[in-house]
Amino acid sequence: MGRSIGVLATGHLWAGIVEGAELGNVKMYPGPGEPQVDLKTVPAGDIVAILRDQIRALAADGPIESVGAGFPGVIRGGVILESPNLGQLKGLHIADELRAALKAGGIDVPVIAINDADALAAGIAATHESMDLLVRVWYLGDGIGYGRHPHNDGVWEAGHMVVTLDPKERYCGCGGIGHLEGIMGHRAMRLRFLDMEPEEVFGAARHGDRRAGEFLKLWHRALAAGTANSIHLDGPGRFYLAGPNADFVDLRVLGGYLEEMVKMSPLQGSYFQIVPTSHDMAVIGAAVASRAK
Repeated sequence: MGRSIGVLATGHLWAGIVEGAELGNVKMYPGPGEPQVDLKTVPAGDIVAILRDQIRALAADGPIESVGAGFPGVIRGGVILESPNLGQLKGLHIADELRAALKAGGIDVPVIAINDADALAAGIAATHESMDLLVRVWYLGDGIGYGRHPHNDGVWEAGHMVVTLDPKERYCGCGGIGHLEGIMGHRAMRLRFLDMEPEEVFGAARHGDRRAGEFLKLWHRALAAGTANSIHLDGPGRFYLAGPNADFVDLRVLGGYLEEMVKMSPLQGSYFQIVPTSHDMAVIGAAVASRAK
């Protein structure tokens, strides 16, 4: 069955024991009731130390065989090459650093690092008995993450896919023009509507506000465009939607736009499913992915 620890850095630092595909005890930083901490302000060394302590506490209940860590950004060979959401981690050899910190405390196990959205895709595959199937997931939050299982070599920063040629579309956190995240990301929406929160924008759209209604269409068309690009590259299939802004999705509207964009008959037949428990899923996926390395 396997007993591993999954780690996730998104909003909080999470670590959880995973046996098979079942999530057990979970540690979170900051903990329940503690003051909120912006992870962007936490030095890289402190993040490693916090995760080390979380893993040690979890491993005290019994032996583990591996650790998998999910982080935002471009990750290759255990190195965070770029992380717009956690800029202080750029260049960090996170897998080696975390393994060394654990080994110094007597825990000598393999440590792997993957993109947090890929961890989420692996968790969905493990918990939906789809380990042998192609699973893709869009994480809709402050940024836009794209995860794929099984993992393939590549960058896979599909949240920065160009979905419009409008030069005014420059709201993406990376500074790029026309990006999916620049339309759909929570931060980008707040910049676009300085007088309204994203939930207020979608509420106003449902009540007939013209400007908000036009943006609702753009938001869904952007996600359909990103999905259509994935289909044209990787084939049709099931796409999961997760994250705090998945509640904004109207599956009927999204499906209609996708039908307009994917016309070749061998590429049709994809559909969407909303997954509500994204943090748990990603922790499970990071742990499961660590056993395959």
